[in-house]
Amino acid sequence: MCGITGFLDYGNSLTVQDLESMNNSIEHRGPDASGAQVFKMPFAQVGLGHRRLSILDLSELGNQPMIVEGLAIVFNGEIYNFQEIRNELILKGHSFRSNTDTEVILRAYQEWGMDALGRFIGMFAFALFDEKNARFFLVRDRVGVKPLYIYEGSDVLLFGSELKPFLKNPGFEGILDFDCLAEFLKLSYIPTPHCIYKNTRKLEPGCFLEIDLKTRKSVQRRYWNVYEHYNKPLLEISYSEALEKMHETLISAFNYRMVSDVPVGVFLSGGYDSAAVASIIQAHSSESVKTFTIGYREAAYDESKEAAEISKHLGTDHTELICTPDDVSGVLEDLPHIYDEPFADTSVVPTLLVSRLARKKVTVALSGDGGDEIFAGYHKFGQSLRLTQKLPKSIQKAIGSLMSHVDPTNIPFASGLYNFSTRFDKIAETWRHSDAYVAMRQISDFITNRELNKMLVRPYQLKHTSFDDGPLLNPSDKLNGLLAMDYRTFLIDNNLVKIDRASMSVGLEGREPFLDHRVVELAARLPGAFKLRNGQTKALLKDIVHKYIPEELMDRPKAPFIAPLKLWMKDELQSVLIDLVNEDSLKAQNIFDPHSVVQMRDDYLRDGKVSNQKMWNVLIFQLWYNTYKGYLSS
Repeated sequence: MCGITGFLDYGNSLTVQDLESMNNSIEHRGPDASGAQVFKMPFAQVGLGHRRLSILDLSELGNQPMIVEGLAIVFNGEIYNFQEIRNELILKGHSFRSNTDTEVILRAYQEWGMDALGRFIGMFAFALFDEKNARFFLVRDRVGVKPLYIYEGSDVLLFGSELKPFLKNPGFEGILDFDCLAEFLKLSYIPTPHCIYKNTRKLEPGCFLEIDLKTRKSVQRRYWNVYEHYNKPLLEISYSEALEKMHETLISAFNYRMVSDVPVGVFLSGGYDSAAVASIIQAHSSESVKTFTIGYREAAYDESKEAAEISKHLGTDHTELICTPDDVSGVLEDLPHIYDEPFADTSVVPTLLVSRLARKKVTVALSGDGGDEIFAGYHKFGQSLRLTQKLPKSIQKAIGSLMSHVDPTNIPFASGLYNFSTRFDKIAETWRHSDAYVAMRQISDFITNRELNKMLVRPYQLKHTSFDDGPLLNPSDKLNGLLAMDYRTFLIDNNLVKIDRASMSVGLEGREPFLDHRVVELAARLPGAFKLRNGQTKALLKDIVHKYIPEELMDRPKAPFIAPLKLWMKDELQSVLIDLVNEDSLKAQNIFDPHSVVQMRDDYLRDGKVSNQKMWNVLIFQLWYNTYKGYLSS
């Protein structure tokens, strides 16, 4: 796990000092070593920068950029099965000077070209320069565990694991994209491939960008797509057969994630996903696995006691930290530096704190991210199906059409109900289409179009996102379609961004064993009824966990891994909210309607009828804007 950055410079105006400045901006991603090299060609120069967090082959032989016979690479991530691929390449006549997965990528490219990507089990983002053929590649793993941003100007292309390097490059122009700001306010994140800056994008997961340096022509190719696997026929196996097959696949995926030359631990929240990781890893380890938990004094949000009980049963080496409002106030000012694009998941605070806690003892930490998306753990899946099954479609569409012409703020009793206007508009849109996919998009939105129009003073147009791709071409069943959509959206752009930035901010490598593509591909071909079974979410995964942990120890309502911000923002953090969201600053920005947003703030603080997430989205944007406004072009 590392950080990468660099450029393609067709105007030959950038220098190695520019590259080093970009590289130093992501030192936190790789505190162990750095490298920066510019390769000059008649028609362009290529800059490759790398910050190293040493995980495999801790010697200098693993430093990057790594150069082998006219090929150069900077690589972020892990190829977990690199030893098997290495042995295969040796049999084909290749030799190696290091024991790194980085060198395996280069030799695999020599042997198979970009077809080598299909052989890799892992998480990765890398830039590969093929000098002999004047080709340049940017590559992102199947799931999108590792980030990769791209900026394209008139004579320059910049890339990086984060946006910070772009701000250090004289070729970058930071123009705020108001369309993406609108998407952020609705979702609390900016969906791939879009970015808060214009002319900037995220490389889509399962894709690589190939550039002909002589002609400057580029093409993006997709080598893996989760929809293809959800569109395949369902496996004709029983529930018990599926249970055994998935159990075996998880064991393989989890054990691969233990490959490391440095200490490894597990985030343990007390829920099924992290319990599955901890239990399977501990069962196949001869030593006590290190586990880490964040807890709260507020009982409604605290799972530390449950996590401690699970740890005791499994025999892990457990560490916990009880989080207070004082911890959060210190973290708030760090958030825009860590998340350099507006990002407002309410669990960023505990994720960052547990990463800091774990980094004191380990360099690699496994998490349970992906379990909810793969095994149907969120209640929104069932809600989306139920919302469109309450009435006949014709009646739903008629009611939804009528509701869409009503302003809910004019309904007399509306002001006394929590978040009424938002919920009214979302139900109207869902019923107007009478479609479960539309329902899940509406559930995923925190702010409606009607509310956006009141909040924003500048024109905007919502971007096309994976939510808009609609149903699968050949859906095996409705639930699986919802899982595939959530995988393409919330998982990639919310959960994976959250864990990557939080862990890498302290030089900790986060690994997500559920996102092994073999696990994903198997789950995609299992009936939705195996996942949401007799009203039980994550049925398949829960039955696997019960092989290791007694059901009575796990039997409790699902609790989200979030901080009690709703309580804290009205008490200890109220002054921060008032200071950042005020009429003067909003007027100066000329982005928000000051009256509308201040009214939202006051309603939130007075009676709590405004949702916590709405207010958190606005607060996070203000934090981000105040940090980066000096880099924004008019």
